[in-house]
Amino acid sequence: MQPRINLTDRKLAAFRARPGERPELMDTASPGLGVRVSETGTRTFFLRARFPGSANPVRRSLGTYPAMPLAEARAKAAEWRVMLKRGIDPRDEEQRQRAKEEQKRANTFAAVFEDFAREKLPSERRGWQAERDMRNHVLPRWGTRPVTEIGPLDAIALVKAKRATPAMAQRLATLGGRFFAWAVEQQVYDLRSSPFAGLRLTRLIGGQRPRDRVLSDDELRALWRVADRMGYPFGCIYKMLILTGLRLNEVADASWREVDLRAGTWTIPASRMKGQNHRARQHIVPITKEILRILESLPRFGTGDFLFSASFGANPVWMSVDVKRRTDKHMLRTLRAMARHRGDDSSRVELPHWVNHDIRRTVRSRLSRLRITEEAREAVLAHVRSGVKGIYDHYDYLPEKREALELWASRLRDVVAPAPMNVVKMTGVKLQAARA
Repeated sequence: MQPRINLTDRKLAAFRARPGERPELMDTASPGLGVRVSETGTRTFFLRARFPGSANPVRRSLGTYPAMPLAEARAKAAEWRVMLKRGIDPRDEEQRQRAKEEQKRANTFAAVFEDFAREKLPSERRGWQAERDMRNHVLPRWGTRPVTEIGPLDAIALVKAKRATPAMAQRLATLGGRFFAWAVEQQVYDLRSSPFAGLRLTRLIGGQRPRDRVLSDDELRALWRVADRMGYPFGCIYKMLILTGLRLNEVADASWREVDLRAGTWTIPASRMKGQNHRARQHIVPITKEILRILESLPRFGTGDFLFSASFGANPVWMSVDVKRRTDKHMLRTLRAMARHRGDDSSRVELPHWVNHDIRRTVRSRLSRLRITEEAREAVLAHVRSGVKGIYDHYDYLPEKREALELWASRLRDVVAPAPMNVVKMTGVKLQAARA
């Protein structure tokens, strides 16, 4: 019968084996825990117990000393005894835990996101935009981390990192919440809850104040001139935004299949239009002379259908932050050149912050100044009317939109190419030819 003693580190260090022997000591502090020493001096902890499938008590190794400290061996022996009382084989449980850990390491954020991008996003109207934002702003932070280890503090840090741009912070919080909610629903990633659940954005980034920025005549003129110099594709996109008042992606993602030059219309399908609860509708843009001029200047690719592309029409171009930054830089330079031409102090000229969507607000404001009817103004911007009117009134207002955009194009010509200072524009004067 093996000696029973209160094991200590000192006794374990002094425990030796004679040639041809493998002595054992049993611990009095932990029932069934023992240690065996080999001729080479290896000390192995074991638990002596009746395991599932064994009629008599047997030994199972727990680990070797000192790699496994004595306290850890006692704790592991205690865990095994609890499992044995429940009829669980500790070896099976360890295998299960190892498999779980391997699955956790395999289920990195990047791996789960690829499933999300493949199975969920293609069916969404803005799925490509969601994928782009996640790849650019979230994958670099969390890509290699197990998805189960990303917690609320990580979600808060992600949102706070974008506080300087509240719209992006809001978008990433929404995308993160949708991603984790989807992953929890799949029930295959060992996720129980979303780290974005209960996140209060107003406390993290504050409320978003509605924007009211509109571009002045000088800023419109500078943007148009910069767009001229930029050329295809970004300059053409900016000109289209100014001429139509459309949203950025409605222009940037346009394809030739949407354009009917004979009918003079550009029909944007409902799948590309903004709308909630399936209220998005297709939007018909009348092709005015100015819009047609831009369309006729665009290259036609035999391999792809997109109007504005850097991949021969295969994919729509992306209006990146760098494009906007370069646009601002050249706009400011143009505004200062215009000031010098007027004899003003160019060093005092600044360009207040603006975003691409402000062009849309500018067009809407200019249409109001031109006394275009409310219905026509809303139709130009493809705003879905609320209430009963939105449900029953499906008139496309195409003639009214054409007239509104032609009036705006005429006014825009006066803005971007004003008459020389010594030319006076005559309005409201009727001239009659003398009769012979």
